[in-house]
Amino acid sequence: MTTVSVVVPCYNAAKTLRLCLEAVLAQTRRPDEIVVVDDASGDDSAAIAAGLGCRVLRLPVNRGVSAARNAGVGAAMGDVLFFLDSDVELRPDAVANALRILKDDPECGCVQGVYEPEPLIDDGPAEWYRILHAAHWRRRHLGDVTGVVFALAAIRRDVLRAVGGFDETLRDCEDVEYGGRLAGTCRVVLTDEVRGRHDDASRLLPILAEQWRRAVPLIPLALTASRRGGGQPEHANRPAGILACALAVASLPLGLLHPALFALPFALLACFAAVDPALLRFVHRHRGPAFTAYFVTVHFAVHVVLVSGLAFGSLRLLPGLRRPSARRFRLRWRR
Repeated sequence: MTTVSVVVPCYNAAKTLRLCLEAVLAQTRRPDEIVVVDDASGDDSAAIAAGLGCRVLRLPVNRGVSAARNAGVGAAMGDVLFFLDSDVELRPDAVANALRILKDDPECGCVQGVYEPEPLIDDGPAEWYRILHAAHWRRRHLGDVTGVVFALAAIRRDVLRAVGGFDETLRDCEDVEYGGRLAGTCRVVLTDEVRGRHDDASRLLPILAEQWRRAVPLIPLALTASRRGGGQPEHANRPAGILACALAVASLPLGLLHPALFALPFALLACFAAVDPALLRFVHRHRGPAFTAYFVTVHFAVHVVLVSGLAFGSLRLLPGLRRPSARRFRLRWRR
């Protein structure tokens, strides 16, 4: 019988951890063990996990999600590792469905799920923006994929052993780097049969800051994956929208030459808004017309940061600005 370990990295996750773990304990196929890796939290996260009967590993210093996941895998005993973020509440059938997909398809080594279009805890419009965007773009790519998001994903232990551990030098985009190594090793499936509600950032500035951190390493990581022969991860944002945003920002100074030239960036802004009608219909269906207007405004601000981060990350590839390449981490297990 296939055994499964749920690995939950957490850092100051007291707000959502109980909801997360109670949902794991309520699974129709209960995991054989739950390993919670507390990444030197300053709150009651470890006590909450221990109180629910989970196995708790406490890291002495904060090392980031990659190190926490590596520690969890090293301690877990399951044939399948189900990675779950501490701010995700699984549907009751999520673990059972992931195991069934892996069992029915021996070529599938990793199954990842999608977010529900409602937040775990409603913290306002900025969070709704994040939730709806993530729910939509992942559903757009259902099926075989290259990229992996380990917020709710199950992977065979033998695949982890072959590919190696998470890169502990990365605190952002570690899933992008890992997907580049995983590509070609096995089939990776994105399915809406594995679902969960997610609690996301609730204020705009942290959302923009996270977008910047994730955008800067994207192009270097994509080039590294190409050199290894790996595929490129699925796009969270439409390339045409990224281009329209970049051109709109770049053309703004033309208005200083003549006011009529401001028509160009406004036209490009209209193109940006129209580039993904399915996304706008999805948002409108869930939140109505007023929120859709708010969504487009925030979406453009996020794209401005994304474009800026991509440009900055590309500049760092120039000679003299390159950082030393991150070493590849390998996991060693007892089994």
